[in-house]
Amino acid sequence: MSDPFYITTAIAYPNGKPHIGHAYEAIATDAIARFQRLMGRDVCFLTGTDEHGLKMDQTARGLGIPTQQLADEMSFYFRDMCDKLDISIDHFSRTTSDHHHKASQAIWKRLEASGDLYLDRYEGWYSVRDEAYYDEAELTEGEGGTKLSPQGTPVEWTVEESWFFRLSKYQQPLLDFYAAHPDFMRPESRKNETIRFVEGGLKDLSVSRTSFDWGVKVPGSDNHVMYVWLDALTTYISGIGFPDDTEEWRKYWPASVHIIGKDIVRFHTVYWPAFLMSAGIPLPKQVFGHGFLLTRGEKMSKSLGNVVDPIELAGLFGVDALRYFLLRDVSFGQDGSYSPEAIVTRVNADLANSFGNLAQRTLSLIFKNFEGCLPAIHGHTDDDNALFDVVREAVSVQIPAHFEDLAMSQALERWMHAVFACNAYIDVQAPWALKKTDPERMETVLATLFICIAQLAVAALPVIPGSARKLLDQMGVPENVRNFGNIVSHWYSPLAESGFRIAQPQGLFPRLELPAEEENAA
Repeated sequence: MSDPFYITTAIAYPNGKPHIGHAYEAIATDAIARFQRLMGRDVCFLTGTDEHGLKMDQTARGLGIPTQQLADEMSFYFRDMCDKLDISIDHFSRTTSDHHHKASQAIWKRLEASGDLYLDRYEGWYSVRDEAYYDEAELTEGEGGTKLSPQGTPVEWTVEESWFFRLSKYQQPLLDFYAAHPDFMRPESRKNETIRFVEGGLKDLSVSRTSFDWGVKVPGSDNHVMYVWLDALTTYISGIGFPDDTEEWRKYWPASVHIIGKDIVRFHTVYWPAFLMSAGIPLPKQVFGHGFLLTRGEKMSKSLGNVVDPIELAGLFGVDALRYFLLRDVSFGQDGSYSPEAIVTRVNADLANSFGNLAQRTLSLIFKNFEGCLPAIHGHTDDDNALFDVVREAVSVQIPAHFEDLAMSQALERWMHAVFACNAYIDVQAPWALKKTDPERMETVLATLFICIAQLAVAALPVIPGSARKLLDQMGVPENVRNFGNIVSHWYSPLAESGFRIAQPQGLFPRLELPAEEENAA
């Protein structure tokens, strides 16, 4: 039995509706989770919302509504995004839940028991938007002499009584851990940034606030609420049962990988491991910081008017089209850019013209010439075996290897290479012309294509689950065959001999058109 696989997204801050960056992270994480399930692993996939903190409190006050009402409404939008983008989550956790409060207070007590908490006075720079503290040396000058964080967000001078966590105590233990676990931080650029930051010296961290009360109460200090990041990071363990001794907690922790944006790497690779070390809890196996998604090369900004609702985008182009584009065109770990034109171009070229057309042509020939019955195999030629080798190598070796490395774009590149090989094969073999000259050969060619298309559809399930499922359903491929292990086994003959017939094939990937306003803009 293979090891269980526990994967999480970052815990989203819901002071506004989800944007395309949230969707990208959810889609990428979902593709990894789906891949691992198809490899036969027991997968747990968690996401959720981080609903505490000053920013939520201020947003609710600005709207004139209770903060809990804002949290409920906004959390719904994030859950709804998961449903609409076919995100196969196992747990959607909310930091306002009673169990999460219990878990956060439990980890606090562990930090206290380790002697790592003390009461003092905090004076320093705080970014409400980032819910983060910054040293003077990290700040830059903004317009009108305002101070800005490394993320470009405004900071304000804060003075209040606070509980502190002895982060400085964990400088060397963290460096030792990084050295002993070279794959803990990925990609390499994020790892180097973190190591430089820790080597520069760690200061103790303020982990409570008294200037507002929207958060988890500090045990024994009810006038303090926990620092929102200590509270939020605890979601990764509260969501699978901690502090209770549940089966899920025992099975899935430590996490296999946290998928997060590059702007919050420090919280996950410095603060979170230090909290866990103090609490006596094993550290996650890996943290992967992906890049930003840019709109036509520009960072998303409300002032620029280029913040896009991912649900609207999925409505325009289709859920699987959006999923495919984001994973094919953006190299995971690097910044990427998207535009309606780029989505239309990529999806039409790869899904409509190449894979979709291949499947439609093959299944239509079977439907018309054999009344939907699957064609018999009358001995394979070298050409058939050469195609089988290309597709099997992609499906059994190359695509899984790239997915294991979280390199979805490269996995899809190998997938398309195999699709191109199938299209070259059908053009050369011309089964439509073999009907009169060599009907047995026509059968073998179509059977060969049917097998290869099914293998490619299974390989595409993590990325385009809805479309790939529909295609496999049309083809009658049994559920127990729809995984990376069994799809390259001998399943075709039993299916053909079972009397299964395909119905009139339905096209899965209609050609996309640019919306009229985008055409005019272009």
